[in-house]
Amino acid sequence: MKLLEGKNAIITGAARGIGEGIAIKFAEHGCNVAFTYVSDGSADKAKALEEKLTAMGVKAKAYQSNAGDFAACETFVNDVIKEFGAIDICVNNAGISKDNLLLRMTPEQWDEVMQVNLKSVFNMTKQVIRPMMKARNGSIINMSSVIGEMGNAGQSSYAASKAGIIGFTKSVAKELGSRNIRCNAVAPGFVETDMTSYLKEGEGAEKYKADIPLGRFASTEDIANVCLFLACDMGNYITGQVISACGGLNM
Repeated sequence: MKLLEGKNAIITGAARGIGEGIAIKFAEHGCNVAFTYVSDGSADKAKALEEKLTAMGVKAKAYQSNAGDFAACETFVNDVIKEFGAIDICVNNAGISKDNLLLRMTPEQWDEVMQVNLKSVFNMTKQVIRPMMKARNGSIINMSSVIGEMGNAGQSSYAASKAGIIGFTKSVAKELGSRNIRCNAVAPGFVETDMTSYLKEGEGAEKYKADIPLGRFASTEDIANVCLFLACDMGNYITGQVISACGGLNM
C-alpha cells in the first residue's frame, strides 16, 4: 500500500543523510519529490538521488538552493509549483552544527547555525503555506533534535536553533490548523549519518550507545518512517507535536 500516492513533497537538504532517507521513503510510497542541495560538491550526489527516485516511478527533481536565503526559497517554491503543480508536504530538514564551547564560540559561528537551522524553517514555511492554504491541506514537518529538548555542553547554538524550531512549530500549528494544515517536529537522537560519524571513533564511542535504552543509533530509515507517518493520512489528527525519535535517550 502506497501511503503518499500522487502527493508532492519538498525536502530541503536531501542530497545525503536524513534528507536522502526521507526522499527515498516518500518515493517508495508514491510521492513525487523536489529536494534541495546547497554546494556544487553535492551536485553529483543530488543527481544520483534524482535518478534513483525517478527509477522508482515518481517524479523527482534536484534544485540547488540555499534554504537559509529567503529570496532563494521564494524562487525554489515558485519553480516547484510550476513544475509539480502543487505542494502537499514540506520537510524542513536542512541543518548544520558548529559545535564549540560558549567561551570559544564566535558570533559568526552562532549566526551561521541560526541561519541554516532556524531561519531556513521560517523561509520555507513562509513560502509553502500560501499554496497549502489555497488547497486547504498540507503537512509541514520540521527537523528538530533531541538536543533542542535536553541541551548539550558544547552545542549551545545547535540546541538553541533546534529548540527554536519547536516553538515555531507549535505556533504555526495553532495559526494554520483551521486551514487543515498540520505542522509537527521530529526530534531525532543520534542518527548514523556523515554528521555523526566522528562519534563512532575513539574509546568513548560505546558510551553514546550505552546512554540509549535501545542500545543503538537510529538509521535514516527510522527517522524517515516517522516523517512518513506525519506526512500521510495516518497522522491527519496530529499537529503541534514533537516526536522524539531518540531510542529513549530523552525520557
